[in-house]
Amino acid sequence: MPVLVFAESWDGKFKKSTFEAVSYANEIAKKLSTTVSAVSIGNLSDDELKILGKYGAAKVLSIKNDKLTTLSSQAYAAAIAEAAKKEAATVIVFSQTYTGKNIAGRVAVRLKGGLAAGVVALPSAIAPFTVRKKCFSGKGLTDVVISSDIKLLALTPNAFGVISGDGNASVEIFNPAVSDNELKTKVKETKKTSGKIALTEAELVVSAGRGLKAPENWGIIEDLANALGAATACSKPVADVGWRPHHEHVGQTGITIGPNLYIAIGISGAIQHLAGVSSSKVIVAINIDPEAPFFKAADYGVVGDAFEVVPKLTEAVKKFKA
Repeated sequence: MPVLVFAESWDGKFKKSTFEAVSYANEIAKKLSTTVSAVSIGNLSDDELKILGKYGAAKVLSIKNDKLTTLSSQAYAAAIAEAAKKEAATVIVFSQTYTGKNIAGRVAVRLKGGLAAGVVALPSAIAPFTVRKKCFSGKGLTDVVISSDIKLLALTPNAFGVISGDGNASVEIFNPAVSDNELKTKVKETKKTSGKIALTEAELVVSAGRGLKAPENWGIIEDLANALGAATACSKPVADVGWRPHHEHVGQTGITIGPNLYIAIGISGAIQHLAGVSSSKVIVAINIDPEAPFFKAADYGVVGDAFEVVPKLTEAVKKFKA
C-alpha cells in the first residue's frame, strides 16, 4: 500500500511544488515502511515522468487521456480516485495549489477519506495519524487527527522543501475510465503568462501597495525583483484600481504564498493582506509611516520613503551579486 501523490504539471513539465509534494510523500512512506507512487495527468514524456524518482517516487502512473487535456476538477478527481484504488493507497498527498485545492476535496468525498488542507509538517504520529496544518486564515497552527481509513493531505507550498537523491522511477501507463458525466467543465480559453516567476512557486517575492502612488512608479519594484530574481506581487487595492493584474494580488482574497523572503513596500499591512503572506519565512516591510501595522508582523522594518530606499536597496543587491 504505497503513499500516492498527485504530480501536478504545467505545459509538459512538473512544478517545484510537485517535487516538494513527492519529497514529503517519500518521508511519510519511510515512516510507514512503504514506497511512493505518483499519478500524473497529461502528455508528459517518459524522461520527465522518471524525474520524480529523484525525489522519492518508485513508480509513476501516467494518465494520457484526450478528455483530460484541460483541467476538469471532477474528471481529475475521478481519475486520481481510481489510481488510489488501484494502488490500495491509504495516504494521498496533494500540493495546496489552486489545482490541488480544486481536486483534493473531491477525491476525499469519492474515497470517504479525511482531508487535512494547508499541512506544514510531517505527521507527528502515525497512530493516531496526527498532522499540523494552518488555521484561522494562516494566522495559527493546529494539530489534527485524521481517523478515517484513507487520509488525504494538501501540503502548503514552500512549507517542507525539496529533497532530491539518485532514485529511479518506473513508468506505467494507466487508463482509468472517465465518463462524459464527469466532464462538466468546459474550458473555452486559457491565457498564459511567460517569462515570469509564478507567485506560488517563488522563493523570493517583492510586493507593493498604494504607497507607490501611481502605476508608472512600478519600475522600481520590478528593478528590485529582477535584481533579486524574485516574483512581483501587490496588495488588493492596487489590483482593484487596475495598477497591477489580479493574478499578482496576494492576501486572504487573493493568492496565499509562503516564500522564503517577502518584501512589502508601501503596504500598510491590513489583516486581510497579512493572512495571505504570514507563512513567509522572513518578512521585510518598507514604509514611510512608522505606525504601519506591517511593522508588527515584519522580521525587519525600514521606515523611509520607498522612492529613496528601494533604488538604494536595488543597487546594493546588484553590488553584492557582482
